[in-house]
Amino acid sequence: MSQIWQARFFTTANHLRELPNTQVPEIAFAGRSNAGKSTAINVLCNQKRLAFASKTPGRTQHINYFSIGGAHVGQHRKDVTRVDEIKGFLVDLPGYGYAEVSGSAKEHWQNLLGAYVQTRPQLAGLVLIIDSRRPFTDLDIQMLEWFAPTGRPVHCLLSKADKLNRNDSVNALRQAQTILASYVDENGQPFPFTAQLFSALKRTGLDEATQRLEDWLGLHDDDEDEEKPREQSEAEADVKQDAEKSPGERGVSPGQ
Repeated sequence: MSQIWQARFFTTANHLRELPNTQVPEIAFAGRSNAGKSTAINVLCNQKRLAFASKTPGRTQHINYFSIGGAHVGQHRKDVTRVDEIKGFLVDLPGYGYAEVSGSAKEHWQNLLGAYVQTRPQLAGLVLIIDSRRPFTDLDIQMLEWFAPTGRPVHCLLSKADKLNRNDSVNALRQAQTILASYVDENGQPFPFTAQLFSALKRTGLDEATQRLEDWLGLHDDDEDEEKPREQSEAEADVKQDAEKSPGERGVSPGQ
């Protein structure tokens, strides 16, 4: 059983000064409203209503913290969380791209999101939820632009992949990888940005995403095999096979 399943609500914050005064690693979840962020968190934590999935996109207006560890009974019980035993946090950021809120609220959330991902030293990585049926939006790109200078990893979950056929899945994953590969540091080295297909409904990509979170948080069970291989989806296999071909084999003329 993944330790991430222990996740339970810890606190909520509407300003940077309200963030927990802890030093354990944090993984932030960001994404456009209605991209499936809350649902992804719930599935990864094997819980139904840990993160609130509102019927009104943009309703989540605060930064919500979910602790891993520090509880000695089930996640649904009301015992006190022992802060000194917390191993890490999953952090649910406000969804962006909202249309039902005032301009002042949008500005506040934008400033809060930008400041958090750029300056929070405990942040170990960012999980960016992208609807696989749609390309990266300007706001998704903005989030990458904010976060890239930190040099920390980004893992994109291309959500709702069950709604795509195999060919569209291949194209969605390839497009995401191309966009992410365009981000390089001052020495021309690519940032640690990765992507995968994900479906909360079909649980597609769940093992890979879980492994990523556990690695970032440093959660390792002694009784589990190290570097356990994961199964590739057909779309991922197609993308990898295509990448290994020569330009001629891919139908690309030299110089393109």
